[in-house]
Amino acid sequence: MVETLAPLSLSSWIDTKETLHRYLQVVGKIRLAASPRRNHWWNVPFHLTGRGVTTRPMGQVDGNLIFTIDFDFVGHELLVHALDGESISFPLAGRSVASFYSRTMDTLGAIGVKVHIEHPHPFDLADSRRPFEDDTEHAAYDPAKVMRYWQTLSQVNLLLEEFAEGFSGKVSPVHHFWHTFDIAHTRFGDRHIDEGPDIDPVTREAYSREVISFGFWFGDDQLPEPAFYSYTAPEPPGLAEDPLRPEGLATWQPRRGSHLAILPLAALEDSPDRKAAALDFYESAYQAGARRAGWDIDGLACPHGITDPVICHHTASLGS
Repeated sequence: MVETLAPLSLSSWIDTKETLHRYLQVVGKIRLAASPRRNHWWNVPFHLTGRGVTTRPMGQVDGNLIFTIDFDFVGHELLVHALDGESISFPLAGRSVASFYSRTMDTLGAIGVKVHIEHPHPFDLADSRRPFEDDTEHAAYDPAKVMRYWQTLSQVNLLLEEFAEGFSGKVSPVHHFWHTFDIAHTRFGDRHIDEGPDIDPVTREAYSREVISFGFWFGDDQLPEPAFYSYTAPEPPGLAEDPLRPEGLATWQPRRGSHLAILPLAALEDSPDRKAAALDFYESAYQAGARRAGWDIDGLACPHGITDPVICHHTASLGS
C-alpha cells in the first residue's frame, strides 16, 4: 500500500530531480509550440494519467498531425503517439538531457512531426544559457525516486481536485507546471490587473486577473523542502497577519516582495490525517486572501461541488 503524502526530502533525490525537471521542460516547450494558446497559459502545463503525465493531444494548429507525448513513470519510458495509431517509445533511465532531447526530436521526426522550439534552453534554471542538446551533466535517473515523485504528485492532484469543488467562480484545471516543477490550482477574482509593459509577457498573462493560487512543489534552492503553498496576487495589505492552519505548522514566508503561505510536507509526518490537514491549510489561506481582497466568499461558495439550486435547497432543508 502506498503511504499517504509520505515524506520526500529534496536531498534524497536532488540529482534525479534536476535531470527529470529538464526532461519535462523539453517536452513542455514542445507543447508550448504545438498547442493553441489559452488564457493564463492553461494550454502549456501537463495533466496526470494513471502512469505519469501527459501533454494531451496537440498539433494540427501548427500544421502537424495530431500527436501526444506521455511520460510513463511506472515503466519509465517516454511515449509518442500519433492520431493514426503509430506509437514510438524509449527508456528514460541512463540518459543525459542532451540524449533525451536528441532522442525526443528524432522520435517526433520518425512519425512525421516537425516542431520548432523557439528557445531550446532550460527556463529559469541555473544553466538557462546552455542548450538542451549540450547538457551532458544532468544524467541521473533513479526509477524508485521518480515513482515516489509521481505517487506524491498523484495524491496532491486529487487533493487539489477535492479542494476545487468548494468554489463556483473561474478556476484553472489542476495541472503540473514544467517550468517550476509544481502542481497547482488557481481561483480567479473579477478584478483585472494591469501589470504594465515593463513586466515580462509570461507574468502579465498569468496574472491578468486577481488570483488566489494553491499548489505543491518538491523544493528548490530557495525553499529546499517539499511543501504545500498558497499566495494571493496582488497581495492585499495585511495578508500575512492572518492566522493559518494547522496552527504551529503553517506559516507566512516572505518571497520576492510578497508572502507565501507554506506548509512543509515533513510537518505532517505525525499528523493523524495528513490529507485533512493539507485541505485545512488551503482553506485557511483562501479565507485569508479572499477576505482581505474583498471577494464575495459566501456567493462564490460551492459546497460539495453543487450549484444546482434544487439540490442545494433540498440539502439545506434536510439540515434544518
